[in-house]
Amino acid sequence: MNRKYILIDGSGYIFRAFYALPPISRSDGLPVGAVYGFSNMILKLLAEREGKGETIAVVFDAARKNFRNDIYPEYKSNRLETPPELVPQFAYIRKAVEAFNLPSVEQIGYEADDLLATYAAEAAAHGDETLIYSSDKDLMQLLGPHVYLYDPLKQRQVTKETVFEKFGVAPDRVVDIQALVGDTSDNIPGVKGIGPKTAAELIEKYGSLERLLAGAKNIPQDKRREMIQSGAEMARISYRLATLKRDVPLATPLVDIKSAPFDAARAVKFLEEMEFKSLLSKARELASGNARGSAGSGRDAGYDGPGGARSAPAVEETFATTATRPVKNKVEKKYELVRDLPALGKWIAACERAGRFAVDTETTGLDSLAAGIVGVSLATDEGLACYIPLAHRKKVFGGSDLFGENEEQLLENQIPVDDALMALKPLLENPNIAKIGHNIKYDMHVFRQHGIDVAPVEDTMVMSYVLDSVKNQHNMDALAKIHLDYATIHFEDVCGSGKSQICFAEVPLESALDYAAEDADITLRLYNVFSARLAYEDPKNVYADIDRPLVPVLCAMEEWGVRIDELGLANISRDFEADLDALGQEIYADAGEEFNILSPKQLGEVLFERMRLPYPDKPPRGGWSTDIEILRALSANGAAIADKVLRYREIAKLKGTYADALPRQISPRDGRVHTHYFQAGTSTGRLSSNDPNLQNIPIRTDRGRDIRRAFVASPGYALLSADYSQIELRILADMADVKNLKAAFEHGEDIHAKTASEVFGVPMDEMTPELRRKAKAINFGIIYGISPFGLAKQVGATQVEAKAFIDSYFRAFPEIRAYMERTKEFAHARGYVETKFGRRCFIANINNPKLKGYGERAAINAPIQGSSADIIKIAMAGIRDRLARENLEREVRMLLQVHDELVFEVREDLIDKASGIIKPLMEGAAGLSIPATVDIGSSGNWKDAH
Repeated sequence: MNRKYILIDGSGYIFRAFYALPPISRSDGLPVGAVYGFSNMILKLLAEREGKGETIAVVFDAARKNFRNDIYPEYKSNRLETPPELVPQFAYIRKAVEAFNLPSVEQIGYEADDLLATYAAEAAAHGDETLIYSSDKDLMQLLGPHVYLYDPLKQRQVTKETVFEKFGVAPDRVVDIQALVGDTSDNIPGVKGIGPKTAAELIEKYGSLERLLAGAKNIPQDKRREMIQSGAEMARISYRLATLKRDVPLATPLVDIKSAPFDAARAVKFLEEMEFKSLLSKARELASGNARGSAGSGRDAGYDGPGGARSAPAVEETFATTATRPVKNKVEKKYELVRDLPALGKWIAACERAGRFAVDTETTGLDSLAAGIVGVSLATDEGLACYIPLAHRKKVFGGSDLFGENEEQLLENQIPVDDALMALKPLLENPNIAKIGHNIKYDMHVFRQHGIDVAPVEDTMVMSYVLDSVKNQHNMDALAKIHLDYATIHFEDVCGSGKSQICFAEVPLESALDYAAEDADITLRLYNVFSARLAYEDPKNVYADIDRPLVPVLCAMEEWGVRIDELGLANISRDFEADLDALGQEIYADAGEEFNILSPKQLGEVLFERMRLPYPDKPPRGGWSTDIEILRALSANGAAIADKVLRYREIAKLKGTYADALPRQISPRDGRVHTHYFQAGTSTGRLSSNDPNLQNIPIRTDRGRDIRRAFVASPGYALLSADYSQIELRILADMADVKNLKAAFEHGEDIHAKTASEVFGVPMDEMTPELRRKAKAINFGIIYGISPFGLAKQVGATQVEAKAFIDSYFRAFPEIRAYMERTKEFAHARGYVETKFGRRCFIANINNPKLKGYGERAAINAPIQGSSADIIKIAMAGIRDRLARENLEREVRMLLQVHDELVFEVREDLIDKASGIIKPLMEGAAGLSIPATVDIGSSGNWKDAH
């Protein structure tokens, strides 16, 4: 009887486990997330293959350079250093293999892929069958008689059809494709300018790389012929790098690889040592022969996160089968290069007939407010798309400029930019046709530079975010893989990387077509997937009513930007410098020496080794911690130096991040600073501000308020600030139906004094500032699920006193405790919580035993913080619509959104009118059972307006 081998790509399993799971540590602090994930995957595989009589082994990479570095010294030189928290886990992963009674193989000088190839070849030579468990595309070249692949990431067997879908060729020609295209992850160079589609066409025509290189002089396309001929040497080197060795002189022969029966006692001992309690039952079930139905079920199939991961179906009973689940969204692609106005007219007509279309722009840079347009792509149906090149250029050597250097010229047969955009403008502005984009706000900015207002819009990035929040990334490449089982062409595939990277305007049109048209095509496919899901997964229309209407609002805010007083910032920076010098001298005097105050290592040595201050926490591993909590604890215990260091850090951060940096970010186009708002980055729906981040300027410190003074209005205008008052406490009172708090808000009482009165039993007319301060800390702390330890630090009490405060608070407001318990139960059951408006906020660690407390605190806070975010979004869209109806958009400009505050630039004679519009719309957006209050003010600068 022929033998059957299952060979596991151990290194691939390790990194998949490490990056798939949140940080997990053993009780002694040892990071074990990768060990846990690896162990779980091995146990699941053993359960699926139980009783089949197969030999199962794990193959690892040896941790040294190999023969490929002799061929090409830069091979894998771009790889990042192994994360330090992963390094100590390698030894325990090898212990896991031993504990599960599996043989493991590694060999210095060779990669795991070469060992897998050699073992598979040796087995096939004897008529034995090999199944390789790996998600590595490089192993697809091995697929053939007696050699099979199973992709655990996609949970499917890899077939010849799968390989063709990935590379456009059969498995025996995969290396030819890799030699032409290269591989950025392994730093295999390939041939510059040759993309996957072109490579597949060439190999299909010539049959192999060598025949292609031999016949390169006959390639009709000039540019393609030049690229192949000039890149022949690199192609041959790349071929050698990509080819897996099938004749490694094996230190461990195949016949010596034998599996031993599963030893439950040995496995359990290891799992107990690692504290993997959730895996113990799996090991015991496997030993008893009852694991096949349970090893991959529910949450146990992956880490103990929301809802768990789907279990992988067992590979078909016999290896020799080509059956596989059908590839999702396998659509024939028809992409067209549009190079004249008649052809463009046909596509415009097709978009009009379709009633909706996907659109994407290619540009010269990442800054949407400054980038030049290079081309436009359109898609009207799945697989049916075009690319309209507008500004692709070629270098002309020895040009006519003064120094005889190279210059660039537009490629021929492109539609002039103005002509193409004039033709597209009516389509892009047609109010009856939806324009679909992925992060379409970027494209809206690009078109706005040419006087085109794109509307109405749909955004697949925002759709994905509403559906899945932080469960996955929302970039197009990731979404195409997750939802379409499709590997997209990456920017680096067509433009290169590092110092050799070119601008997209320099990409040959054939390569540009595949990349750009694919962007529109995939966007349309994702839109179809997400539209169907939203119909039943978004019953309260969060996308349609809250997030989609916000896209044009944010676009307008980003375009307006905000005016900065550059001279004022320079003066503030000098003041900060003087403060830092003075504080530094005080700190040096307290320490008795000079050192780098901003160096955590040096600061820790000064505080805890030379000054011998008592460390206020458990002894650290790997160096002293000097984070904010440690310094606050030292300050509370009378260490004046700690308080000075905290102030030093705050001023240094404000100086570097704002006072010094903001002037460099003033746009030469209009003299204003333009932030970019991101809708798909937080777990609660809050917006984030980037490049620069204008949401983290402190408001509670004098120095933070100094920075706000430098944000000023244009001449003839004033800045108007509209800020929700205690909105999160009002939301809590509403969602938990806290009668005492609701009554206090309805009567306009001081909510913190009211809380102090209820908690500490003090009449309102006898309230002291200290009791009110403690009540305020409890009020806001409860929203974030604060613990007695955390509250004790905030109010300067013992943990026993802090616990008594919290207990008293819950006795005074029992509805809040009930709300918190309901919320935690909901989160544990569903893996997410919901805002008042129906937004799902996924809680990543709610069912992870080691991170349960963190997950539950996040679950308590998310509905409150998320509802606050929804409210201000609703208000922003409502205000924009009202201003548009009254033709006030230019006179009343919405500039900034900072947490619960909106900042406008308003013509001075319209302040009262603008306030009369903004305040009631913001208060009405909340929709709470108690009043929402907005504080409003105006001035020439942001500080005084607040």
